[in-house]
Amino acid sequence: MDITLRVLLSALTAFAVTALVSRPVIAFAKRAKASQTILFYVDKHEGKKGTPTMGGIMFLIGVSVAVLVFGRQKLGIVSLCVTLGYALIGFLDDFIKVKLKRNLGLKAYQKIVGQLGIAAIVSAFCYTTGAVGSVIRIPFTHIYANFGWAYIPFCAFVFIAMSNAVNLTDGLDGIVAASGSVYFAAFGVMIAFAAVALADGGRTFLAEEYESLCVFAFAFFGALIAFFWCNSNPAGIFMGDTGSLAVGGAAACVAVFSQNALFAPIIGIMFVVSCISVILQVLHFKRTKKRLFLMAPFHHHLEYKGIKECKIVSYYAVITLVAALVALIAYIV
Repeated sequence: MDITLRVLLSALTAFAVTALVSRPVIAFAKRAKASQTILFYVDKHEGKKGTPTMGGIMFLIGVSVAVLVFGRQKLGIVSLCVTLGYALIGFLDDFIKVKLKRNLGLKAYQKIVGQLGIAAIVSAFCYTTGAVGSVIRIPFTHIYANFGWAYIPFCAFVFIAMSNAVNLTDGLDGIVAASGSVYFAAFGVMIAFAAVALADGGRTFLAEEYESLCVFAFAFFGALIAFFWCNSNPAGIFMGDTGSLAVGGAAACVAVFSQNALFAPIIGIMFVVSCISVILQVLHFKRTKKRLFLMAPFHHHLEYKGIKECKIVSYYAVITLVAALVALIAYIV
């Protein structure tokens, strides 16, 4: 099957399956009273109280079906397994929050240990498999740098950083779904170009692996678009840590497995902004006892500046799109 048809079918399948399971998942979450407690200091979100969570299950089902049907080579399957691993950590966190009716799930060290464990395993996989190796492309060049043994800690850092950055960004209705769908579409296009080039060069086995990774990326694109339908303001369901950690793990997979890890902070610029804003807020407060932002992550600062939630989500998606176009131009030219 032609790669274009495969990726389009994967996106459409993921979209359709996610849309089909959305109502049953939301209904079940409501019956189970699986609603997330709103943090007391996020007073602007008081109206969201009672909204069900763990909605990430919806798009994970959609992505799983699409990948198992259209992308069954190693990179596609491993990406799916890594994503589900991060989703499991998020699910445990969400379950504890729902069970105890508070916004403190797993302890910070428990989440980090889980994330680090998965990151260490997948880093070793990348380093030892011929489909990935220890080579990374330098953005805005055609140079591939071999990181050698340093690749393993670097790769682990990418997974931990990306999963936490997406998790921090998930604070407004639809913000991760909107920005994330653009992110996966951009990486899907980059991976498709690489797959075609490998096939033209006679490297059929590696081309098939990249095709499966491309299927995975576009499956996430389609699934997140469908989820956005339910998650846009006012959200019918939150993705929860089940979804945000999964999206972060998947975002790291498409970047690392395609040897384009250094493109992740460019295309995922708004995820980086969330992470850096929190770090700066903490450091500045410890030094001066004053806040640098009205509230961190940065999207909450914008809220307290009086910008409407839908506008902020639009800004994040548009900036991600622009960054993605810049990255794609740099990749192709």
